[in-house]
Amino acid sequence: MADQPRLLIRADANAGMGSGHVMRCLALAQAWQDSGGRAVFATAPPVLLRERLRKESFQICEIDAAPGSTEDALQTLTLAREHGARSIAVDGYHFGANFQRTLKADGFKVLFLDDYGHSSPYSADWVLNQNASAQGSAYDKRQSYTQLLLGPRYCLLRREFMAWQEWSRDIAPVGHRVLVTMGGSDPENFTRIAIQAVSYLQDDNLEVDVVVGGANQHSYLAESVAPEGAKKIRLHRDVKHMPELMAAADVAISAAGTTAWELCFLGLPSILVSLAPNQIPIAQELSRQQCAIHLGDAHDVSAQELAEQLQALLKSKDQRRAISLRGRELVDGSGAKRVVAVLRGLNLQLRPVKESDVRLLWEWVNDSQVRAASFSSEPIPWEKHEAWFTSKLTDPDGRILIAEDEQGRAIGQFRLDWRSHDDADIDVSVCRECRGRGYGRVLIDMGVSHAHAERGAVRLHAYVKPENEASRRSFELARFENLGQERVNGHYAVHYVRTHEPDHE
Repeated sequence: MADQPRLLIRADANAGMGSGHVMRCLALAQAWQDSGGRAVFATAPPVLLRERLRKESFQICEIDAAPGSTEDALQTLTLAREHGARSIAVDGYHFGANFQRTLKADGFKVLFLDDYGHSSPYSADWVLNQNASAQGSAYDKRQSYTQLLLGPRYCLLRREFMAWQEWSRDIAPVGHRVLVTMGGSDPENFTRIAIQAVSYLQDDNLEVDVVVGGANQHSYLAESVAPEGAKKIRLHRDVKHMPELMAAADVAISAAGTTAWELCFLGLPSILVSLAPNQIPIAQELSRQQCAIHLGDAHDVSAQELAEQLQALLKSKDQRRAISLRGRELVDGSGAKRVVAVLRGLNLQLRPVKESDVRLLWEWVNDSQVRAASFSSEPIPWEKHEAWFTSKLTDPDGRILIAEDEQGRAIGQFRLDWRSHDDADIDVSVCRECRGRGYGRVLIDMGVSHAHAERGAVRLHAYVKPENEASRRSFELARFENLGQERVNGHYAVHYVRTHEPDHE
């Protein structure tokens, strides 16, 4: 569609660097796609994960230039213009300050994904460092307009993890299932050390899932995974069901790359090793915050040392519970949506309605499109609206929240009408000037979070006319379940429900 906002993503994946840069950009692309946009990948050969990207309906364009060079930047600009992109996301350690300047000089909005301040001075519009160790001081040399998106609040998690956002982990008294995942390439072949460590454990009930990435070039690994008399060990290549494997495991052995954030999100207690220098501060900070255990650099960790730490963690329910809870507190899974909201100017805040909002809401409710989408299409007289508004201000079971952008401009409203302590009807609307930009879904997510924070376990209901495709899409993207059609005020309506249960042990 011609009106879809376009995002060009420049990232690479190969055996040397692994697949982490492209995989976290995949999460960004999915969130961009979910907000109504279209993403295109520009990458230098060899293009690992090509089939994965194509299955997600993302177009892939190859860059025929030395990665990170001026010619690379010029080809990236050409592709952005050809595909009608207004914004370019760049992820990779070979992209430097000059690369940013070249893109910015041509008038594009630029998101620069960074892990340790390697590309100073910064001229991108946004610098994203999702690591717990991220500090603003690493980006002191930046343009005045450059906005910093720092910390796990902005962790980019792929779409397959979102179905687990409200899942709760049960902590077994003794753990018996281990997940081994060392990233896309594992150049140090630490997977072999992990398998040796597992073989030392005295537990006949132990089950081990070993994930091998598409760039792993240790072809003899498969033969070493299940030696004679070994524990129950399963080998998985090019995994498409990583959340399920993480949810089933009691403990993980992992590299301290992008997978570390997925482990935190699913509350999986993890033993981390650093496979590259950039992973060291990530692992150290996660260990400091007691969200994981960092054993050290892969070169310095022996199979015996790993086995001892693994055995102790499997036996300690209290330690696993504590690590699990801290990890889930650190990574809530909404990072990709937050990044897209910033890129698209959707960075909203909710506030309670004020008396002075009475006329604004009257104008919004009488907008012709709002009336057409309502179950009573007649205009609302001022006197009737004023009386309703006054009653809502004092109604203990009613909430009206106004969404504002960073400039304080009112964007839309989210209304809650509580049927009981944990059951409510909701209503959402976006002002005419801001429709079609993805605000609806953002507003729904924010309103749902407010309801959860206010009352914990809740069941939220929304009723949408079948022909209102934009509103229906927003609720479906916000993970509301379609319960079918019902009659509301003489009209057919699609009944959507979302249920949230609090975490439990």
